[in-house]
Amino acid sequence: MKDDQAKRERQPGSAVKDSRQDRLKLALRENLKRRKSQARGRSDAVGVSSEDAEAPLDDGSGKEPGR
Repeated sequence: MKDDQAKRERQPGSAVKDSRQDRLKLALRENLKRRKSQARGRSDAVGVSSEDAEAPLDDGSGKEPGR
C-alpha cells in the first residue's frame, strides 16, 4: 500500500490537484470573509433601523392614535 501511495505522489497530476486544492481553499476563505463582512453590514443597518422601530407609538396623551 505504501508503494501505491508513493506512486500517486510522484504522478504529475498530483501537482495539478494540489494547486487546485490551494485555489479552492483560497476561494473558500475569501468567500467566507466576504459573507462575514456582508453579515456585519446587515446587522449594523438593522441595528440603526430597529432603534426607530422601537419608538413608542403613542405620545403619552392617553388618546388612541388616529382619533
